[in-house]
Amino acid sequence: MDSPDTIPFQSFIQIDRKSNTAIYLQIVTQMINAIQRQYLYKGMKLPGTRVLSKILNVNRNTLVLVYEELASLGWIEIIPNKGTFILAKEENVVNRIKNTTPVRYTTYPNSTGFRFKKSMILDSPFETPTYSFILNDGSPDLRLLPIQPLAKLYSTSLKRKKNIDWAFHESKDFFKSHLSNFLNLTRGLHITKKNMLVARSIETCLYISSEILISPGDKVIVGELSYFLPNMIFQKAGAQLLTVPIDKEGILIEPLKHLCKKNKIRMIYLTPHHHYPTTVTLSAERRIALLELSIQYGFIILEDDYDYDFNYTNSRTLPLASADKDGMVVYIGSFGRSLAPGFRSGFIIAPQNLIHEMNKLLGIIDRQGDVFMDLSLGEMIEEGEIYRHLKKSTYIYKERRNSLTHLLSHHFKNEIRFTPPSGGLATWIEWNSPINLMQIRENCKKENIFIPKSLLYQSKKVTALRMGFGNFSTNELEMIVEKLKLCTY
Repeated sequence: MDSPDTIPFQSFIQIDRKSNTAIYLQIVTQMINAIQRQYLYKGMKLPGTRVLSKILNVNRNTLVLVYEELASLGWIEIIPNKGTFILAKEENVVNRIKNTTPVRYTTYPNSTGFRFKKSMILDSPFETPTYSFILNDGSPDLRLLPIQPLAKLYSTSLKRKKNIDWAFHESKDFFKSHLSNFLNLTRGLHITKKNMLVARSIETCLYISSEILISPGDKVIVGELSYFLPNMIFQKAGAQLLTVPIDKEGILIEPLKHLCKKNKIRMIYLTPHHHYPTTVTLSAERRIALLELSIQYGFIILEDDYDYDFNYTNSRTLPLASADKDGMVVYIGSFGRSLAPGFRSGFIIAPQNLIHEMNKLLGIIDRQGDVFMDLSLGEMIEEGEIYRHLKKSTYIYKERRNSLTHLLSHHFKNEIRFTPPSGGLATWIEWNSPINLMQIRENCKKENIFIPKSLLYQSKKVTALRMGFGNFSTNELEMIVEKLKLCTY
């Protein structure tokens, strides 16, 4: 047996003193690694903590912690008055590394040893800066969350023994039943739970829809200005994107007809309630024309109603899905968008045969879901808490929209044009003459305000900013607009 003093510890234990990982954990990890590789074999006696601390040039107390950790994990055995011994597969191969170059095991490999597919399409444009104020494309204010009701519902759901015993499909059915009633009441739909798929997010719903509905080479129509994330998902599925211009009443019908005559269109994706990014609402006349065209040319209408819950007028425009009699509309939405991210849920509404097929895909990418969250959200609808929260938060968001409208009109006067949105949590602002938006972005950074690149739209035709107002108070909006004005000229 090799003497403990002859074991070349420095050849397989390398300490990085600049690492955030504690030194004793670095040593523990590398000792386990050496045992697994059979550099240290079963029955081998390790040096005492005093001796090994000198070899590795660390404090003896560090080695005491190392040995205690290894012993608790079952890698070594400490026998009083005899020593410390390895408890691993017996195979004396320590000589294998006596003369080798030192190897570091404190870091994980930087790259794979094999090839894999890489995607340029899915490169994320999202940025994660650290500024006092970060503009967004229309996020709710988490400070308005009904924390106590949410916590109570979730806690109660966890404590009920029957809920723990509930099967996955039973909890989903409970939520779907209440959600379908909620959608029928608020959006003029005529559905049951059999027409619904529920997923963790609206992005998951978009992905499932693209995987089921799109084949490589299919032509998909989007707005000339549209949301980059769905476009990325469609392109990943192999779709060829075609664009249709947008005006103050939504997509233009004549250019759409022209595309349909010249191409076999598989699907059109749109956000008709508040078009992304311009926030305009698709007019009633164009809605009828769009439904008629879908029947005539056989294309799918993928309707994304991401912010239907926020409405500031006395009248509300119902979804295209509410007027669909021929099964041409697949309706996607989000429930609980005004709640915390973890309490939100995406859904797809479609005829039963399509939902059946989509559930097959959901079953392999997120079979379990969140049983307790489903039960909590279902109870939130059942007890009326969601109605109370939406009424209260919508009133506050309307005040903030009005405040932003006043501030923009006051500070920018004739320099910009915008129409106060009828709903949603963002405003579309266009400059009347071209300016350098990227320079404004850099100037705002100096004022501790960050504008993500994804909010800026600049081309020969348009110079615009999509500005969310939902998550800022009226005082915060006032400061932001004042500084935006300062940074513009």
